Amino acid sequence: MPTSSERLAVVYVRQSTPQQVLDHRESTRLQYGLVTRAQQMGWPKERVLLIDDDLGKSGASSEGRLGFQRLVSEVSLDHVGMILGVEMSRLARSSKDWHQLLEICALFGTLISDLDGIYDPGQHNDRLLLGLKGTMSEGELHLMKQRMQQGRLNKARRGELSVPVPTGYLRHASGEVTLDPDEQVRHVVGLVFRKFEELGTLNAVLEYLVKYAIRLGFRVREGLGKGQLEWRRPNRAALQNLLKHPIYAGAYVYGRRQVDGREKRAGHPSSGRRVNEPQQWYALIKDRFPAYISWEHYERNLARLKANRARSEEVGVARRGPSLLAGLAVCAKCEHRMGVGYGGQRNLHRYVCNSMASQYGGEPCQQLAGECVDEFVSERVLEALQPAALELSLEVTKSLQRGRDDLELLWQQRLERAEYEAQRVGRQYRLIDSENRLVRRQLKREWEEKLTTQQKLKEEYHRFLHEKPQVLSKEEREAIRKLAQDIPALWGASTTTIAERKEIVWQVVEQVVIDAEGESERVHVEIYWVGGTRTEGVTIRPVAKYERLIRNPVI
Repeated sequence: MPTSSERLAVVYVRQSTPQQVLDHRESTRLQYGLVTRAQQMGWPKERVLLIDDDLGKSGASSEGRLGFQRLVSEVSLDHVGMILGVEMSRLARSSKDWHQLLEICALFGTLISDLDGIYDPGQHNDRLLLGLKGTMSEGELHLMKQRMQQGRLNKARRGELSVPVPTGYLRHASGEVTLDPDEQVRHVVGLVFRKFEELGTLNAVLEYLVKYAIRLGFRVREGLGKGQLEWRRPNRAALQNLLKHPIYAGAYVYGRRQVDGREKRAGHPSSGRRVNEPQQWYALIKDRFPAYISWEHYERNLARLKANRARSEEVGVARRGPSLLAGLAVCAKCEHRMGVGYGGQRNLHRYVCNSMASQYGGEPCQQLAGECVDEFVSERVLEALQPAALELSLEVTKSLQRGRDDLELLWQQRLERAEYEAQRVGRQYRLIDSENRLVRRQLKREWEEKLTTQQKLKEEYHRFLHEKPQVLSKEEREAIRKLAQDIPALWGASTTTIAERKEIVWQVVEQVVIDAEGESERVHVEIYWVGGTRTEGVTIRPVAKYERLIRNPVI
């Protein structure tokens, strides 16, 4: 093995961040000055290798540090006699990386030098001291991270820590957060909340936005176009984030999403990022920002999103299946939610409870044909809705008119934006020097494109007015009034889907407890209404054998 002086002297230079490179220039000069120190130790200038590839990179890990990786490679090839650094933390702040380097240096007889002296990793005492310095370097990194994290948390608890704001908001250079100054952006955000309250599901809101070609406005957060407005197609993730973000209720929060290192190492999706429950947030300050909705409205949205999930403990969403009480039917015997099954020659639905069998290995609780229970509940629901006929008529009329007003306002904003864009490019075209033909031709093309877009938008708007006039006609209002007065006819109309009937039931019914009397035809039904009242009754179900019939009259 060549002696240390016959091999290279490597000077390793590193600063943790680009800001440190700019602010701590004296430290950088000190590290570069180690080249002169190596020459004073006897190495010729051409035998001193300077590695400064890691300027502006943290020493917490060797990943991404090409300079450190090159250093380890040179030592492994037996090219290095001594490594020079200002302090051990410049080489590595990770015990794993540090001890790996010590092992390789000990194997190839490479010395390590800092401002305190020269060490031989092959010697026990020197190895012990170097290990202690590496441990202190890693501990120092932990303390720095801890101080910075605690500072962030203290600032967040006061609501002063700047966090990115979603669509519909704008953060100014002063740090103040306001509603987006663009009227169309604010209108679309408010429209999403109103439509979710009306339609009840995220998917229905997405379909509505796609149907009317409504886009969401986002501000560019970084790059050359920072702060500029972009209109993007709506998607499920964007709508879900919008409905779940507390800022729209005026609240400042911090710690809603955190990175779990264990999940990240386990290969979980989204790089270990998980959404915490409100009680786990580090900070929650209500009424801090201007709001689109109230806090109570925000909590209702969260509860509705949770209830829409297709899980046994949740009601779920209205689906196309024929069962009217899917998600509402509860077994009286075990108090679990009943499922829906299909079978037979006519593929009729039935309500089934297998909770005891699936969880405890017992017998199924009960199962019964679904039509008899659906008819019983339908009759009671129609009876309950009769007194509200006039109010229902007025509310339907107002809802339809509000929907048309929202679309009309959105169209006016889109037309106004298209007109502004065309006029802006037109002004640029007229102001440019007539002799600058290269620029004039390009601006002329852009102006023509903007005018074409404006014309197409006007044509689409006229088609929209033809299909959906701004004001409900007299005939439409009369039809709504008649249908509302004859709720059973509305319920049984061929145009009313099973999903719409379910939505009506869900507005007034909280749950339906079903209790079949053995294998007999009698089924006891309890309807728990929204508001706390309860209705009981008995309905008759079909049975397979005459012997199962109960001779007693039905109550």
